[in-house]
Amino acid sequence: MAELSPVELEVFRHALAGIADEMGVALRRASYSPNIKERADCSAAVFDAAGEMVAQAEHIPVHLGAMPESVRAVLDTCGELRPGDQVCVNDPYLGGTHLPDLTIVSAVGYGDRLLGYVANRAHHADVGGAAPGSMPASATEIAMEGVRIPPVRVADADGEREDVVRLIAANSRTPRERRGDLRAQFAANHVGAVRMRELAGRMGSARLRQAMAAVCDYSDRRVRAAIRDIPDGRYHGEDVLEIGDGVRIRACVAVSGDEVTVDFDGSDPQIPVNCNAVFAVTMSSTMFVFRMLTDPDAPPNAGCYRALHVRAPEGSVVHPTFPAPTAAGNVETSQRIVDVLLGAFAQAIPDRVPASGQGTMNNLLIGGSDPAFSYYETLGGGEGGTPTRPGMSGVHTGMTNTQNTPAEAVELDYPLRVWRYELRPSSGGVGRHRGGDGLVREIEVLADCTLTIQSERREHRPPGAAGGGDGQAGRNVLLRPGEPERDLPAKGTWSLHRGDRVRIETPGGGGWGRPR
Repeated sequence: MAELSPVELEVFRHALAGIADEMGVALRRASYSPNIKERADCSAAVFDAAGEMVAQAEHIPVHLGAMPESVRAVLDTCGELRPGDQVCVNDPYLGGTHLPDLTIVSAVGYGDRLLGYVANRAHHADVGGAAPGSMPASATEIAMEGVRIPPVRVADADGEREDVVRLIAANSRTPRERRGDLRAQFAANHVGAVRMRELAGRMGSARLRQAMAAVCDYSDRRVRAAIRDIPDGRYHGEDVLEIGDGVRIRACVAVSGDEVTVDFDGSDPQIPVNCNAVFAVTMSSTMFVFRMLTDPDAPPNAGCYRALHVRAPEGSVVHPTFPAPTAAGNVETSQRIVDVLLGAFAQAIPDRVPASGQGTMNNLLIGGSDPAFSYYETLGGGEGGTPTRPGMSGVHTGMTNTQNTPAEAVELDYPLRVWRYELRPSSGGVGRHRGGDGLVREIEVLADCTLTIQSERREHRPPGAAGGGDGQAGRNVLLRPGEPERDLPAKGTWSLHRGDRVRIETPGGGGWGRPR
């Protein structure tokens, strides 16, 4: 079969990416929870018949980098899926990120041939565990964080398997919402399968399979060319998580020719706190920085990462073993890994590496039983200044790419009232290019409930780069009627009473370059 022309290559790669994009749109429009339909805490991707990712939508970095491991776990466990099969998995030790992220993998057939797979991952607002939102700060093992699902068929060609869906929903404080969000995920994969079959019908299934391989090879060539512009050498970075006296993460980046090896040897052992990042999350964080600093415009697929090799000592905070808890490792430790790697690469290519962004997702979880609800949100903050422009203010940075939940949606769906939602002036670091400013979000609870906060950069400020100033640290505040303001630590779970307010002041980004 003749090789693809450059024009055909562009057509196919945009067609495949368009399938993933449309899957994401379908998922958001069909979902029940504001966490998915408003915040867009979901991701979608397309895979070939061997389980290699060939296209993704520009969704959540921490989801997409880890999703191929979930697809691999599904195929290892279930074998080659039949068209119509839909398999659910959320186990962080089988390619998942944390328990609230449920991944649905579906097989796509055309005639009597398997074309490939479509998959999507969505953050469910509650999957059980010791606190609403399934990220309890008190967790010492993963069983305390919610229901852990190995690869299991939730639908087949005959339709939804009600017994499995009922089991998943029964382990949530908000079962109706779980059913609705799961069905939205099924629908998104259905859309992806229809579009893949349409593409095969227009181009031919053999030509489509050839195009999938060619697009990955194209990305590999582009990324390797970009690596050759990075000086060979070994570059080191380290930083700490704000847990106790500090949990240290270390990395060595070795560049040789057109390949990069990242080794996390020297990072602290895993901890009985839920900030352990499973290896899929560590891989995902590394892939994000790698892509950002090589060729971010190359089509995102498995080919982008053939030149990247990642090692992490088993039993460490960046490669824990069961039953270590992992909920905040996905959202907070992933951010710290990014900062560690940016610091290492800055030694090699200082004029291409931005300053650190806010370095946290500022996870805010509020839930109760009367009425039953579970609100989850990550809050934006300051982007780090870059070599070419100032950092943006009030945006999600690093491993998250979600949107905000509008105040109107919060108040419509939950017994909550938003009192303040505004930028935090002058919280970004000074520099030739300033860091972006953080946000202030203040919420009153209108019913007795439980609050969980998982955050970072409350003690250590986001560092500037190339002589730029550090951003302001974040702050968590409890406001109780008749009492003075009370600062809350970076992580914790507390009981709230009707009329209490919580205020989150998110960090600013570091500045880049010495001020003029």
